[in-house]
Amino acid sequence: MDAEFSERMKESLFTLKKEIINTLIANNEDFRAIVEGIDPKDFADIASDDMDRKMLETIGSKDMKRMRLIDSAITRIEQGKYGSCMKCGKKIPKERLEAIPYALMCIECQSADERRNR
Repeated sequence: MDAEFSERMKESLFTLKKEIINTLIANNEDFRAIVEGIDPKDFADIASDDMDRKMLETIGSKDMKRMRLIDSAITRIEQGKYGSCMKCGKKIPKERLEAIPYALMCIECQSADERRNR
């Protein structure tokens, strides 16, 4: 992946993290108290910090999975491995990454994986 595209996707991933955190803040008083108790930081830093167990309890399993996928994608960008299918190693099309920035697999491998898990 070229550096410009990777940087744009990294910003997109941080935006997704911020949206999840904002939703949690809006919908959950316990989470709001946790976030307000932290020194003012960038949302990306807040999301990356190892937070209190209460925070993890407030995140639904779907949002928790998305947060892990987002963190994993950010790590892959930093390691220069972003955009390669975790299963077959082929490049994931940019259009797919733009639609799902935290995608782990190309469309073919993802489809095969979903068929197996039905």
